[in-house]
Amino acid sequence: MSRLAFLDRLQTIAATATVTSALWILAGTVYVARDSAAQPGAEAGAEAGAGAGAEEVTPAMAVASDAPAGEGQLTIPVLGVTSAELTDSFADSRGGRPHEAIDIMAPAGTPVVAAAPGKVEKLFLSGAGGNTIYVRSGDRRTIHYYAHLQAYVPGLAEGQSVRRGQQLGTVGSSGNADPAAPHLHFAVLRLEPDASWWEPATALNPYPLLAATIR
Repeated sequence: MSRLAFLDRLQTIAATATVTSALWILAGTVYVARDSAAQPGAEAGAEAGAGAGAEEVTPAMAVASDAPAGEGQLTIPVLGVTSAELTDSFADSRGGRPHEAIDIMAPAGTPVVAAAPGKVEKLFLSGAGGNTIYVRSGDRRTIHYYAHLQAYVPGLAEGQSVRRGQQLGTVGSSGNADPAAPHLHFAVLRLEPDASWWEPATALNPYPLLAATIR
């Protein structure tokens, strides 16, 4: 190959790389803008009642730093936990009833973050679930349920929009959880858009979605 042809080829490769980089940067910017926008947002069968107020917690506001989750995929809702550390306990029995959730083990006080964007539909102190949070998706067809929290993050309120990875509270053992084994009870519930947060819903197994998360 002549020196002139070689130089022409180098210029072509450089121009192609520049265009490709620009397209990746543009795509990333569009994704972040979409995912960062605030969007409207159980242990099934929790008792109905007044919402619990926000409680003070020691950790500062935390945001998960995992890879962007794809459509239908969830961010692991306990900071620092990897997919390899998850256990599928969805089909297990708890006190003679189906678990229909997974338990994510972590030290008390570990930040709990939103698995997906949505709106805080209910903060509820349940005899079984302790300090619980119901976050509803923008289309109102999915509720992500967080239970046994030690506390809510300061300022968390019903009706508040939250983004994926935003801290909601901290891992604990409130409700009927074993104090020696703090964890987050995490459930995914499907329901009709006009159904209330406490109405019967279909529980989906969160493990396959969480296990697919790269962290």
